[in-house]
Amino acid sequence: MGLKNKKEIEKNVVELEIVVTADEFKDATEVAYRKIVKEVKVDGFRQGKAPKGMIEKKYGKEIFYEEAVNFIFPYSYDAAVKEAGITPVSQPDVEIVGDVTDDGFTFKAKVTVKPEISLKAYKGLKATKHKVTVTAKEVEEELEARREKVGRQITVDGPVQNKDTAVINFEGFIDGVAFPGGKGEEYPLVIGSGSFIPGFEEQLIGVEKGGEKDVVVTFPKDYHEESLAGKESVFKCKVLDIKRTELPALDDELAKDISEFDTLDELKADIKEHIKEHKNEHAEADFEEELMNKLADNIIGDIPEIMYENEVDYMVENFEDRLKTQGIDLDSYIKYTATTLETLRENFAPQAKQQVRIRLALETVAKEECLKADEDEIEEEYKKIADSYKMPVDRIKAIIPTDGLEKDIVVRKAIDVVKAAAVAGEEKAEEKPAKAPAKKPAAKKADDKPAAKKPAAKKPAAKKDK
Repeated sequence: MGLKNKKEIEKNVVELEIVVTADEFKDATEVAYRKIVKEVKVDGFRQGKAPKGMIEKKYGKEIFYEEAVNFIFPYSYDAAVKEAGITPVSQPDVEIVGDVTDDGFTFKAKVTVKPEISLKAYKGLKATKHKVTVTAKEVEEELEARREKVGRQITVDGPVQNKDTAVINFEGFIDGVAFPGGKGEEYPLVIGSGSFIPGFEEQLIGVEKGGEKDVVVTFPKDYHEESLAGKESVFKCKVLDIKRTELPALDDELAKDISEFDTLDELKADIKEHIKEHKNEHAEADFEEELMNKLADNIIGDIPEIMYENEVDYMVENFEDRLKTQGIDLDSYIKYTATTLETLRENFAPQAKQQVRIRLALETVAKEECLKADEDEIEEEYKKIADSYKMPVDRIKAIIPTDGLEKDIVVRKAIDVVKAAAVAGEEKAEEKPAKAPAKKPAAKKADDKPAAKKPAAKKPAAKKDK
């Protein structure tokens, strides 16, 4: 088998003409025979035992051709792709040229390929790096949160206060009629938690233990139960018990109890340092994210639309996997949220497009800088992944191919190159809440070659599959 011809028929679309020789096709028909012999009947022979020649005599040689073509296609296609030096980003559109005979056959494969792009610039990019500050209020809030974790609940007399846990019986009525799902007994409601309908919890403040209260609220218009949405209801409530968290004194003894420090001042200093470290991580992530977006803006070249579609596919698959870990399937999610798969894909599209552009840009940086990943770096990365998943390294190697891991390492090195050569813009105090660090461009998509699907022996063969 071999590549007979390669030509670009349009931008980023290449057509390969590939020849399968007689000897190669003969071997493929032998494979086809071993499969088909189990399925055909020939008089005088047990099922699966008929010689190849007898089957050909009864059914014709062509009985093996389709299976043989399907068997040999991926091997011949992959070899031609390698010889052509291209990176497909779509399924091939395949057409068999002429007839399939004992002499072999020729087929054409039209495929969209990874584009050649360049960058206007990747050094000297400017992005804002926030100046990190930690206020005394932030330290006190964190200290109070740790203090509450070691507090103990006690039963109290007197009226319900904010942050108390009120143990209540309740039943809801609309126009004097009780509605399904509106009743509860001995329910521990934390006042101020926002776990009940807006306005419900506040109305219990001031009610004594054993006291009763008619709580009047209106269900939100977007309430998940349509029969209740937007309707006013009355909940007849009785406070059975009141519990309150008793906090330990804010002193050196508290510091000793909840940390390795001997004094409250030492604990506060440690909390401040941890908050600062956390904010610095997020400031660095924001800086990197802005740089990556600006890097993507510097791309010169046409990116095939199929690459964006592939990335959306990948994101939808990942989203579906995350749903499954919560015991939800994608169809149920779509039904419950009153959305559609098309809307879900549209929501992922902008992020998918940017991910593809960033990945391509970083690969271009890596090429310009001649970045590589050596064996030690690859082994170290396998070890990190194995440690994080608490799995043997050999098992991780069986799951994650080396070439994919190598590409990820190189991309991270490219990120470091861009950051090292970047210019930090005017710093300003960080006012917005810290957010999760920006994800690195996905390990996948921009250059992953979709597996070639097997064509039917009949012509023309199956068209490109999205």
